[in-house]
Amino acid sequence: MPHMASDQSKATHQTDLIIIGAGPAGLFAAYYAGFRGMKVAVVDSLPELGGQISAMYPEKKVLDVAGFPSILGRELVAGLVEQAASADPTYFLDCTATGLESGEDEVTITLEDGRKLISKAVIITAGIGRFTPRPLPAANDWQGDDVVFFVKSFEDFKDQDIVIVGGGDSAFDWAHHLEGISRSTVLVHRRDAFRAHQATVDAVMAGSTEVITKAQVVELHGDPSAAGGTLEKVSIKLVDGTTEERPAQKVIAALGFVADLSAMREWGLEIDQRQIKVDTDMRTTLDRVFAAGDITDYPGKVRLIGVGFGEAGTAVNNAAPLIFPGQSVFPGHSSEGS
Repeated sequence: MPHMASDQSKATHQTDLIIIGAGPAGLFAAYYAGFRGMKVAVVDSLPELGGQISAMYPEKKVLDVAGFPSILGRELVAGLVEQAASADPTYFLDCTATGLESGEDEVTITLEDGRKLISKAVIITAGIGRFTPRPLPAANDWQGDDVVFFVKSFEDFKDQDIVIVGGGDSAFDWAHHLEGISRSTVLVHRRDAFRAHQATVDAVMAGSTEVITKAQVVELHGDPSAAGGTLEKVSIKLVDGTTEERPAQKVIAALGFVADLSAMREWGLEIDQRQIKVDTDMRTTLDRVFAAGDITDYPGKVRLIGVGFGEAGTAVNNAAPLIFPGQSVFPGHSSEGS
């Protein structure tokens, strides 16, 4: 079982390394910290390990992890948690890091409840920071399970009529995975160009999903105040101004997420748009503060999960001499001595 911080009254927690973000890059960094002999604490604003994969894509197949031709998001997270357990990290979940003070010899992180974590180094792997889904204007009055922003279990959509709004990877991934599970699937996008991976777009276009472009969902029909869900159908406005209806018991609003990096912007980091500038050692502009994963930026950066894993290892190993003076950056090979 992961080691969760249990003493909420303890004002200060001392450790070797603090990792902000418990997504894939953060969990792999925790493993590598243990490999280097560090005591490690992991902070995440979400209540569960795995970051956005656990929150939004647990049933999605991940196809670009080395050694796994295909692995479900939740299975990948479970493997990363098991791997990180060798470091016996202390997890501070459902906790937001609101303050960071970088000094010559240590870094202090302040949590939103006032507790302080002190370490010799910090690695920020917080993906896109705290995030909230972009709303679907037509669904502002709807609560509960009729309108959702991500899919945690495809079984929740079995034998139902589903309308997906969006044109990105999530929209097309979910449409593809719902093939053969839902009774019907309609994907609505306001443009006729898509941001999704072309292979997935092609697969959806070749399947049973109805794709309606240059259109918007403008109204949901049913009783938004009723418990248990009473959505019946949606109205879709087409580019010529006409309106069509489609049956729907659930709407998936796959419109993306808005990042909230307001706290990080106060820490003194160099942030360009929503990314933290780092050098080739994954160092930020603050002493003893590193970053890895989707939140980083440097010339030639490619935002892939495999790249994030590599950056996590690079950050931990470059932090090692700061934590244990005299240690080298190179850790040796994990197979040595086995």
